Amino acid sequence: MNSKNKEQQNRIAQIFGAKFSDTSRRMETLEFYKSYLENVLHLPLLVTGIEDFSWEEFYLFGPGDKQEYEALKKVQPSSTDIFKMKTISSFIDLNYGLFAKVTRPDKKRFDVPLMDLKTVEKKSEDYLLLHNYSVWCINYQ
Repeated sequence: MNSKNKEQQNRIAQIFGAKFSDTSRRMETLEFYKSYLENVLHLPLLVTGIEDFSWEEFYLFGPGDKQEYEALKKVQPSSTDIFKMKTISSFIDLNYGLFAKVTRPDKKRFDVPLMDLKTVEKKSEDYLLLHNYSVWCINYQ
């Protein structure tokens, strides 16, 4: 394991402290992480997709029609959009984790899995906080 991965594991372990010996993703740890993020994130934040959202893959890597994709991007959130994130949703899903309540410049609102988002400002503390959450959510199932 390289030193960056070890540092990240240590940061994630520090979030849970002595409260949890098992830090796997489950309802209890998701609720704890939600509370933690609500206390440390500097909301509102400008966020965007880390990579293509799951609905986009059919159009970007599969047989989906490009014109249909462009039409759907007008009514669905896209990984290329920049959103304003004001809060974390009270809805929690064991498969997708926490959801961010986001608004696009066209005023459309969405609930997007928080693990799919990163801050636009890469050198911010919030960028690292969301990155740690995404890594935990994906790797600690």
